[in-house]
Formats: sequence, C-alpha cells, structure tokens
Amino acid sequence: MRIARFSTGEGVTFGVVDGGPGQEFVQAISGHPFGAIQFSGERLPLAEVRLVAPILPSKVVAIGKNYAEHAREMGGEPPAEPVIFSKPSTSVIGPREAIAYPEKLSERVDFEGELAVVIGRLCREVPVERASEVIFGYTCANDVTARDLQAKDGQWTRAKSFDTFCPLGPWIQTELDPSDLAITTTVNGEIRQSARTSQLMHDVPALVAYVSAVMTLIPGDVILTGTPAGVGPLSVGDEVGVGIEGIGTLTNRVVSRD
Repeated sequence: MRIARFSTGEGVTFGVVDGGPGQEFVQAISGHPFGAIQFSGERLPLAEVRLVAPILPSKVVAIGKNYAEHAREMGGEPPAEPVIFSKPSTSVIGPREAIAYPEKLSERVDFEGELAVVIGRLCREVPVERASEVIFGYTCANDVTARDLQAKDGQWTRAKSFDTFCPLGPWIQTELDPSDLAITTTVNGEIRQSARTSQLMHDVPALVAYVSAVMTLIPGDVILTGTPAGVGPLSVGDEVGVGIEGIGTLTNRVVSRD
C-alpha cells in the first residue's frame, strides 16, 4: 500500500495511492494512517493533487557510514557500530519541493540518497526479531549535507540541519522487503549513486533495535539508513532524484536560499 500526504489547496490529507503509471489516483482517508484505515470517500487523480512530505516526523534519526565504500570515500574505515546523528523536523520537505542552497554559509552542498524507515507504533528497546512489528513502511530520502561545514565543525549537526535538507517521498510503501533493494541517485538525469540495500553493514532490523535502545520512537518517526558511495556536490538549478526499487522516485530541484 502506498500512503501519501497531499494537498488540493484546501488543507493537507493522507491518502492511499492506487492505479498504474499515468492512471494513478489517490483515495483520501480520515485522520492518520496508523491503525485501521477509513476512507473519506474523496477520490482524485494523482495528477490533480500536490504531494507533500508523506510524514512530518517528531524526529529524524540518521545513520552515518553504513555502506563500507561510502565510509572509505569519506576517508575512514567502516565503524563497528552504527553512527547516529539527527536532523530536525524542520528540515523535512516533500517531492518536487525545492532544496534551498545556503550560499552565504556553504560552498559545498552534497546529495545523499537513502532508504528511510517510517515507524508505525510507540516503541523502545525493540528486539531485532520484532523490528518488523514497529515499522509502518519505507520511503525515499535525501540526506542533504553542507559538506564544508561538516568538515569545519568537526561534528554534523549544523551541516545536516538546514531547512529543506531532508526531502522525503514520494509516498510510504507499507508492503516491502527492505533487505535487497536497488537504490539510485541521479543529478540532472546522470546516475551518481547506484547500490543495493543488501550492502548495508547494519540492516533495517538491526538499526531499529539499535536506535530504539537509545530513545523512544513514536509513530511517524523516521530512520535514515545511510547512503552508498558516490556522494557529490549539488549546484543551484540541479534536479536530484532518489529512486528506490518498489517505492518510486523522489525528485527535488535546487534553488538559492539567498
């Protein structure tokens, strides 16, 4: 099931996306999608609505250096345990929304395509073997990073936290096996990252267990699972796409913030 959030100009609503390419439509649901879904009766062609971020999380918990080759391209060896950092909820945007390049503060802003896990229920200290019970679904993410600030600061908070630096979308796929999915990032149609989630050093169940041992997770929280090798710079005017097998493609254009 594909769960989206959409706007018709009269507010934002959750809905279920059905239909094949070119014939897709969205059925609005009443309330939130965590639990039994009740349709409101509104049914609209997908082309006539504007998709927004599929969820507004209370927190985005991200994992660094979770693909071995990416860890090496960043100048280090893969860490033995997951490296946790966070992005604020105010960094989240949806498909087709603009990534705002803060040119007065950064001279190097990078893309980082990732699989995102959306939590579906209140949980903490989740055993690895029960991780699937607390996962609502999966979406595409772009962990946009001001790389020069990351190096300058010696830690990651400022570099990862600018408004618009966490695109999510286009929707949440609730029926998906995340163990071996193709993930591709393109810039202006050119492939820059290409990998499979089977290359994750710490897989999705392990990450849910690790993060929930530290903090309570609530419905809608997002875990970013890490980016493959091939990260690189964006420029104003670029169009960046993150495509994940079984989900779809998240596309955003880069504009100047200043």
